[in-house]
Amino acid sequence: MRLALEPAVREAFAPHGVLSRAADQFQPRQGQTDMALAVARTIEDGGALVVEAGTGVGKTFSYLVPALLCGERVLLSTATKTLQDQLFGRDLPRLVEALGLPVRTALLKGRASYLCLHRMELARTETALPDRGSLRSLAKIEEWAQATRTGDLAELPGLDERSPLIPLVTSTRDNCLGAQCPKFRACHVNQARREALAADVVVINHHLFFADLAVRESGMAELLPTVRVAIFDEAHQLNETGVQFLGNHITTGQLLDFARDLLAAGLQFARGLAQWQDVASAVERAARDLRLAVGRAAPGAKLRWVGEAPEQVPEQPWLAALGELGQTCAQAMEALATVSEMAPDFVRLHERAGVLAQRAGAFAEPCPPGSVRWVDVGHQLRLVESPLDIAKAVQDKLLRGGSADAQVSLRAWIFTSATLGDDAALRWFTEPCGLTSAEVLRVGSPFDYATQAAVYVPRELPKPSDPTHSLQVAALAADAVARLGGRTLLLTTTLRALRAIGEALQARFEGSLQVQVLVQGQWPKRRLIERFREGAAHGQPGCVLVASASFWEGVDVPGDSLQLVIIDKLPFPPPGDPLVEARAQRLEGQGRSAFNDYFVPEAAVALKQGAGRLIRRESDQGLLVVCDTRLLSMGYGRRLLAALPPMRRLQSAAQFNAAIEALVPAASTGAFTTPSTTAPGWT
Repeated sequence: MRLALEPAVREAFAPHGVLSRAADQFQPRQGQTDMALAVARTIEDGGALVVEAGTGVGKTFSYLVPALLCGERVLLSTATKTLQDQLFGRDLPRLVEALGLPVRTALLKGRASYLCLHRMELARTETALPDRGSLRSLAKIEEWAQATRTGDLAELPGLDERSPLIPLVTSTRDNCLGAQCPKFRACHVNQARREALAADVVVINHHLFFADLAVRESGMAELLPTVRVAIFDEAHQLNETGVQFLGNHITTGQLLDFARDLLAAGLQFARGLAQWQDVASAVERAARDLRLAVGRAAPGAKLRWVGEAPEQVPEQPWLAALGELGQTCAQAMEALATVSEMAPDFVRLHERAGVLAQRAGAFAEPCPPGSVRWVDVGHQLRLVESPLDIAKAVQDKLLRGGSADAQVSLRAWIFTSATLGDDAALRWFTEPCGLTSAEVLRVGSPFDYATQAAVYVPRELPKPSDPTHSLQVAALAADAVARLGGRTLLLTTTLRALRAIGEALQARFEGSLQVQVLVQGQWPKRRLIERFREGAAHGQPGCVLVASASFWEGVDVPGDSLQLVIIDKLPFPPPGDPLVEARAQRLEGQGRSAFNDYFVPEAAVALKQGAGRLIRRESDQGLLVVCDTRLLSMGYGRRLLAALPPMRRLQSAAQFNAAIEALVPAASTGAFTTPSTTAPGWT
């Protein structure tokens, strides 16, 4: 096959190849071609390839072209549903058309992304809808349901992804009735799965992939064995996504939902045949007792769980509550078994009770080696048991396939992202993902960072531990934002800093006609990004967006709408997090340095991700400000600076001010005045 695939790939990336017709303003890039050829060789030979492809390389086409030309069945997995939609709705159709291939593509998401027709009907009779606007929203959903082919809620304009109505019109693994559902034949979830099984290229997301590895429920169990090429884009999220699904968890919310569904089904279909009120009340009481055993732990706390009970939790009440929980779920199973033939609801409820009883029993046993336990305290209590990484699952369930099938060794596994580590071997990614024997390729960005961007670390700021740090970051940002007319993304490492900086900036620009301050959490994420991209267009004020967490990556705002990225402090993992602690302890137990081998690489990758929001195109210009003097004063600062793109370094406030002034003309003219290499402010 190599004789056919590699020349075809090389030709596609030639100056006048098919890509010149599929991509706007296509220019051949050596790095993009090198990556595509490496993907082609891995497809031919089998095995695993890890590719770090810097921003601007064009990695999407680098893996799509050989994947489409190889003629094999392909699975594409992305980090988010938004990226899924972009890949399926834009990139794949353009390439399939340009290559002239008779390829069938399909999009497959988790069931929570699809409208459940049965639950939509039930929602109309729901007596406790979340709010008065829910009836109007439900009417819009019902109208849309008449026309949609896919049932994908992402297609419904104006639906807030945070809407409390969504859980009422979608199904979960727990409440889905499966083949017994009265709407089974028209079910959008099953339709999506059927289309995926019939397609040549299937686009999924990492959450769906790992959820299926854990429960074998999402349709992947039938799909994966038929796939010979699997490609994971934005692979830097794989480990953290995987550990969410490959462990064990139980929440008081699950228990209360089960009790509610049990009581409703019992009274509707089998009234008088069991003491449904007593059975449901027992489960509810067990959930409440579990929460009461934790006591007054602060909401948002993560309680380490090393011994019999979590820290600060009395052992005897905790063990008694866990035992009572398992017993009440077993009693529910007994009651449900007597009426299982009367309605499909009872069969599903019996399965749910069994799962809850099994999980409660598992938490009453010692934590298995290689895992860590903790309790999340919030509106509900969440008991979590997580592996420290996904290495064993990748080795056993992917690379070896869990069988002696000879075809497994011929499968091709490609993992790619713009950021996979800060060393040549990309150990930050390959070690926790079980890919230390994979081929590794690093392709640098084609951008000219030396002339397109500069980085500045304000020396006059206090250390991040200083209680005034966030307000001083806000003051520095306010001055730059006022001069730029917005065009700023401010990334924080904590929600506390997010609130403090966001409130300070909103107070500073209240009533301003030139600057609008957007703060994460005040609008839906999609709306925030759309408004930020618009910038000062159509007579609107320019924007500064203050955000944390997921905004550090996946935010693509090219052009003048974003020319300043400010990071409040170095993004080290929180040392008090139980999973972080367990990983650090494992490294120390191996005689390694947890700080050098875990904390610094984690910070380097996160810092690189945040900085990557700045320069998205060859024509972009901008500044990166890292408001953490440790970058200059500590020895590890050199390693973190080296992980950043090769931007120019600004050494003083005067140089930073000059660089800001160089950006200001772009606000009115759309042009950027590039400083000369000898101009003040550029070194």
